[in-house]
Amino acid sequence: MTDTELQSLIDRSLFADLGYIGADGAPAIRRVFCVWHRGIGAHLISTNTSSGHVRALFEHPEACLYFADSEAFEGACLTGRAVPTRREDYRRLLWNDGDEKYYPLGVDDPDYTIIEFIADRADYYRYDGKGTLSKDELQTMDADKAFENGYRRCCAEQEDQTEG
Repeated sequence: MTDTELQSLIDRSLFADLGYIGADGAPAIRRVFCVWHRGIGAHLISTNTSSGHVRALFEHPEACLYFADSEAFEGACLTGRAVPTRREDYRRLLWNDGDEKYYPLGVDDPDYTIIEFIADRADYYRYDGKGTLSKDELQTMDADKAFENGYRRCCAEQEDQTEG
């Protein structure tokens, strides 16, 4: 799987599985909406500040993020850290019309937070093989990138190809 194909897997995934250590010390997992990416190694996830996984990540930020396409038999497991943040630029970037039904006080709602996931490693597989990217490789590949809605970019590219 090339870097471009790995990025495509991540971009076309609406959801990822976030693995973390729960408050009781046991492994836990949550399915999260995850479409904002800075290349392969950095991802933003909006969620509730009051949720159990956010409280657990404050204690133990070590986590993994798993993207998969079961129809294509492709997967990528990123390991690293997931840090809850209330950075205003991230909250505004991920805010969508209609989010006020979840966060009635708007983008500044105290229960609206962002998880910033930064990978130290990426393990990926596909029907034709598997591979690993190190922290240094991820940082080099992602160095000049900004956060982007990968799903929107992916869908726009597919729509352009269909119309052309």
